[in-house]
Formats: sequence, C-alpha cells, structure tokens
Amino acid sequence: MAKGIKVGDEVAITATVRKRVTEDRVSVSIPNYGFPHSIVDRTSTLKKGQRIELTGDVLGVDENTVTVNLSPPVTVDIDVVRLVTSYVPPKRKTPLVDKAT
Repeated sequence: MAKGIKVGDEVAITATVRKRVTEDRVSVSIPNYGFPHSIVDRTSTLKKGQRIELTGDVLGVDENTVTVNLSPPVTVDIDVVRLVTSYVPPKRKTPLVDKAT
C-alpha cells in the first residue's frame, strides 16, 4: 500500500499490454481504471500480456484514490501506485522580504 503519497510525487503504475494498435502505439490495461489507455512504444518490442511500468506525477489525492498525470490524467486506487520519488519543494536562497533600511 502506498501511504504518504502527496501532490507532486512521482509514482509508478504497473500496466499490462493488451495489443499493438499501430506501429508506434500500444494499448495497455491499467488496474482499477475502467477506460482504454494507449502509450507510445517506438521500440516495438512489447508483446501481448507483458507488464510495463508507467510513471507520472501525482495531480490529486483523495481518501482511497490518486490522480496521476499519464497524459491524460488517470484516477486509480491508492493501492495500485508505487512511490518512485517524493516531491521536495525548492529551497529559497534569499528571503521574500527586503532588508530594512
């Protein structure tokens, strides 16, 4: 289970290849996502039934669901995603306020 996932984190979803749509596109099945999804595969080495890992940034988190930007956004259960890298906000080098004169 992927606890501690927040907006901005990079996560991975393991999908299964369904079929090759065109020379450079592959249809994949994402767990707990009821719509078709296709990705670009220029290597043409993916076969039907093979697992592939899709990575994207988290756009939103609810109680049990996570919205991941896989272009288009995909909403899946939080149990399906795996945390790759946690988002760390940039550090500010100079203060926001000006120095007193």
